[in-house]
Amino acid sequence: MSKILYKSAEEIELIRESALLVSRTHAEVAKVIGPGVTTIELDRLAETFIRDNGGIPTFLNYGGFPYSLCISLNDQVVHGFPGNYTLVEGDLVSVDCGATLNGFVGDSAYTFAIGEVSDIVKKLMRVTKECLYLGVEKAVVGMRIGDIGYAIQEHAEKNGFGVVKELVGHGVGVKLHEKPEVPNYGKRGAGIKLEEGMVIAIEPMINAGRAGVKFWDDGWTVSTVDKKPSAHYEHTVAVGKGKPDILSTFEYVDNVLKEKNNN
Repeated sequence: MSKILYKSAEEIELIRESALLVSRTHAEVAKVIGPGVTTIELDRLAETFIRDNGGIPTFLNYGGFPYSLCISLNDQVVHGFPGNYTLVEGDLVSVDCGATLNGFVGDSAYTFAIGEVSDIVKKLMRVTKECLYLGVEKAVVGMRIGDIGYAIQEHAEKNGFGVVKELVGHGVGVKLHEKPEVPNYGKRGAGIKLEEGMVIAIEPMINAGRAGVKFWDDGWTVSTVDKKPSAHYEHTVAVGKGKPDILSTFEYVDNVLKEKNNN
């Protein structure tokens, strides 16, 4: 069984650089995402941007995954394939991205609304993002993995949404997927104790309807069993003393979206 890879302060700074490259990549996607754009165009843009900035798209060829981004539409939860699908008004699009820079990995996901979306989708996006930050708040020394999952699950279910159980967050930094697993559900005070030097990807995957998912024959795509939409937000986070250190940021992407909405 593989063990947790603890990071030094210097290594955490290098992971931050990778995570910020991912964050900037999301902002580049935000600039062009909209009705009439194909999802493969977003994938190509992300790959070019990551490479132009000295990075490597971590997802490309990871375990055989053939793209730089996971792009999951509407009822798809995660690991969707970019392709010739043209985005239309009302679509919900979750974009998951990883970048390797100087040998270290950053990982972050963001969910985009295409044009005007339904009220339930707006609520789903808001609550999923809130779940992320409630989970991140617990990423401090002395807390446990179950505290993160409990915070996420409690908020999602209180709002009538389903929490995906089959897919979880994870340690990250040296490799894309490391120990420990970070579920989006759990019991307070249960699981591995969080310690300094741990870097984890916290990533609530929340469904508008039931929690159940189905796995596609392509070996990657996961969608909701009831065909209701799903949202996904993710940060790379270093466990800190007293407070977490979020290594990725939504600031860049939020600024782009704000600007687009004002125009």
